[in-house]
Amino acid sequence: MTIIHTAMQNILMIANIILSILLVGLVLVQNKGTGFGRVWGSTTSFTKRGLEKMVFRFTFIITGLFILVSLLSVAI
Repeated sequence: MTIIHTAMQNILMIANIILSILLVGLVLVQNKGTGFGRVWGSTTSFTKRGLEKMVFRFTFIITGLFILVSLLSVAI
């Protein structure tokens, strides 16, 4: 193995660990069946808005990056 190959594996492994921690955190923040507003007492909104919508979209982005990094680490 070359030094570049080993360094690339280490970088992908660290990226995978960071992405997995972010993904777990984002999933845990989401509350099934309720929005962020209902968590703090407001029951007026039943659609994803504001912070909840941003977290929902960010979860898909992080998931895509996690899958991409995982596939790259298998390919290398």
